[in-house]
Amino acid sequence: MLILKEKKNNLENKQIIINNMDNEKKRAPLNRTLVLNNVEISRLSEKLIQLDKKIKLDEVINKTIHQDLFEVLDYLPENSIDLFFVDPPYNLSKDFNGHKFNKMTIDAYCDYIETWLQKIVPLLKKDASIYICGDYHSSTSIHLVASKYFDVLNRITWQREKGRGAKSNWKNSTEDIWFCTKSANYKFYVDRVKEKRKVLAPYKIDGIPKDWEETENGNFRLTHPSNIWTDLTIPYWSMPENTDHPTQKPEKLLAKIILASSDIGDVVLDPFLGSGTTSVVAKKLGRNYIGIEKNLEYCCLTEKRLEIAENDKTIQGYEDGVFWERNTLALQKKNGSDNSAQKVNEKELEQQNLFQL
Repeated sequence: MLILKEKKNNLENKQIIINNMDNEKKRAPLNRTLVLNNVEISRLSEKLIQLDKKIKLDEVINKTIHQDLFEVLDYLPENSIDLFFVDPPYNLSKDFNGHKFNKMTIDAYCDYIETWLQKIVPLLKKDASIYICGDYHSSTSIHLVASKYFDVLNRITWQREKGRGAKSNWKNSTEDIWFCTKSANYKFYVDRVKEKRKVLAPYKIDGIPKDWEETENGNFRLTHPSNIWTDLTIPYWSMPENTDHPTQKPEKLLAKIILASSDIGDVVLDPFLGSGTTSVVAKKLGRNYIGIEKNLEYCCLTEKRLEIAENDKTIQGYEDGVFWERNTLALQKKNGSDNSAQKVNEKELEQQNLFQL
């Protein structure tokens, strides 16, 4: 069943984190980065679970599993996951709060991906969708391994608005997300992920706007999303979703994926949960979630964000059921948009019920 009490080594990890919290770095007064104090570490860790045998879906749904994924995957119920999102360590040498990952050869990274991906396949429903994150170091391996198990339908490339400069190479400011499905029967709702863009050269027929609308705050067009995403902002110090996780994905990115490839009530799995973005966005959008993360501090950050999401359903850049261009927050407010995911969920559920009828 479920082990609700932490093992000795986890208690030792908790003490290390608490000791580190005593030496917490000073932050600017307007810095909104989410952090944990000693009391929160102790309280939130009690919400985490660990597995030691096969379990049923209702025993693990909407939970954060504090374990290494290789200790967990054999225990999860088969044919239970509607949407699989995975943001594994890229093929780079990086330190994840004490857990180090070292760069490998392409073949070795292929082997690494396959060790956990082959265990995921039985967990997925027949109509499940799969999204695998990577960059130019890891995308070759991802494509090679994913194509052995799934239908690879597309490669999304998203632009980071910042990145380190380079004197002897092109500045690296993009990452990839491989979109795959388990079968030819899968969910994809393009109308849920349309983008709202300003019209720079408005075109009219007989004085009537063609495929765009006039408003007092400007001219706008709803466009179908492509596999090039340029509207995302990496979380930073002034954003309330920001944490100290080194590779945190924007909530807006997960919202696009979850809305496009799942329905309200579906189950989303993330086995490299980090500081919890997948679970948090799934909750805000009315989906169920299962998250796996071996770092205690990140697990507790996830639980803190999930508690905040009980009352705050906002997703920056997602307003009134559409995604806005980057750096348009002031314009969104002028437009009188409501960024309550709860309101959008109600509309989506109504449409979903009508479709099922």
